[in-house]
Amino acid sequence: MAFLENTSKRVKRRIAAGTGLAALLGIAALAIAFSPRLTNGADTGDGAAAKAGKIPALAAQWTGAWPRTDFSRHSIDLGEIRSGGPPRDGIPPIDQPKFVAISEVTGVKGTEPVISIRIGGDARAYPLSVLMWHEIVNDTVGGVPVAVTFCPLCNAAVVFDRRLDGRVLDFGTTGKLRRSDLIMYDRQTESWWQQFLGEAIVGELTGKRLKFLPARVESIARFKKRFPAGRLLVPNNPSMRRYGANPYAGYDGLERPFLYQGAMPSNIAPLARVVSIGKRAWSLALVRRKKRITHGAFVITWEPGQNSALDSAIIGEGRDVGNVVVQKKTALGLVDAVHGIDFAFAFYAFHPDGVITVE
Repeated sequence: MAFLENTSKRVKRRIAAGTGLAALLGIAALAIAFSPRLTNGADTGDGAAAKAGKIPALAAQWTGAWPRTDFSRHSIDLGEIRSGGPPRDGIPPIDQPKFVAISEVTGVKGTEPVISIRIGGDARAYPLSVLMWHEIVNDTVGGVPVAVTFCPLCNAAVVFDRRLDGRVLDFGTTGKLRRSDLIMYDRQTESWWQQFLGEAIVGELTGKRLKFLPARVESIARFKKRFPAGRLLVPNNPSMRRYGANPYAGYDGLERPFLYQGAMPSNIAPLARVVSIGKRAWSLALVRRKKRITHGAFVITWEPGQNSALDSAIIGEGRDVGNVVVQKKTALGLVDAVHGIDFAFAFYAFHPDGVITVE
């Protein structure tokens, strides 16, 4: 589509006009992208409920912005939660997604990454160039309500079934992080959810878990080849954000992650990617070298041709991290399996007893 080509050109002009801030300042570009992303601010409240013993004192600072959230119910240490900078829905989710036929897309590199999902005959792709700025898309695919989510700080791309206990939830961003991972909230109860685990950690639904759905992070070209009748998410308002730009330029080349002070894995760099199935993970470098790894009924394969979304200031110019496919052997053949392609520190943070194989 013409607007995709125009958006790409506009992004390049803005970056050039800005003296290459993203390239020169690296992660400091977050201050420009999500002001005040680099702060450690907090929501304000009068603390009356906390003084009355109804909620933990720490949560009193959040009650002003979250009057419906039941902070007396939580499964984690609330001290682990910190502000990521933006307020509630300051990173706005997409609730009415707009799509174009993949066959009509022009002006975008075939190596750019998308999160893809197919349910029945409905195949859709969600570019990371869009999700970078919204993090959550509430959608319905093949009749199934889904939440397509992406946390740039963990490189965590996760698709959930939004149905839970007979009702459909829809999600927004809290502006909060735990272990550098996105904390979502559902609008029905305003419970807070850990994106990496799909688990409610604060509020009425504490302890509930969402169902993970199989999805891929793949290049646009691969999606188009697999699903020539598929559809691609496009911005509702192309001028709303710098779509095509990476506000986290250079992030996946840093020595340490942003807004994380937890323990690190000992056998791999914190921001190295790992391919995970449950509590087992393999370094992307190993998968890339071997091209194919078999683990029980699971088959992991790698092929080149996908840009890193967190490398260059322009996503379409990011280095090649390749395409990973994780499938499971069944009586009907290989089928896509739930998996992660996350930063090693994030996998370790949520699975400290997990195993990362690097050799």
